[in-house]
Amino acid sequence: MATSFKTTERYTGTAIALHWVLALLIIGAFGMGLYMTDLPMSLQRVKLYNWHKWAGVCILALSVLRLLWRLTHRPPADVPGPRWQQWAAHAVHHGLYALFFAVPLAGWAYSSAAGFPIVLFGQIPLPDLVSPDKALAELIKPWHERLAWLMALLVLAHIGAALKHHFIDRDGLLHRMRPGRG
Repeated sequence: MATSFKTTERYTGTAIALHWVLALLIIGAFGMGLYMTDLPMSLQRVKLYNWHKWAGVCILALSVLRLLWRLTHRPPADVPGPRWQQWAAHAVHHGLYALFFAVPLAGWAYSSAAGFPIVLFGQIPLPDLVSPDKALAELIKPWHERLAWLMALLVLAHIGAALKHHFIDRDGLLHRMRPGRG
């Protein structure tokens, strides 16, 4: 069912930049995570694990900035539609925001518990979130993976909804987060 709603209101340039940089980092970190876990132990695997950790720390830092920006800048109004659709959009967004923090923090805790400290970009040692403890690492590892898969599902739902609004509803929703000038 197409709607006659057309929006010209856009997110701020900062919100758009944070959205797309985080999107690329999250997709890249997820893909890297899938690829690296099946590699045999090698320098390449160690390098990918470090890049994966660095991406996670960057996702965490950018998520802090994104949340602060979101709390201090009003987003465009909700697109008119069924109540369930607005509820679902808010639920997915809240879930994504929670996972922006939960996934990298679980990964950091896992890395700390496993005894592999994070040295950001090979230069800046970050504190361990927990003391090394192999049993704790084995408890945390599946949570990092499950949370990452949950985030992947929510990202797919988010992308699917955006594409539905663009191609079926044709309501201009996707334009609000498109990079470039309005």
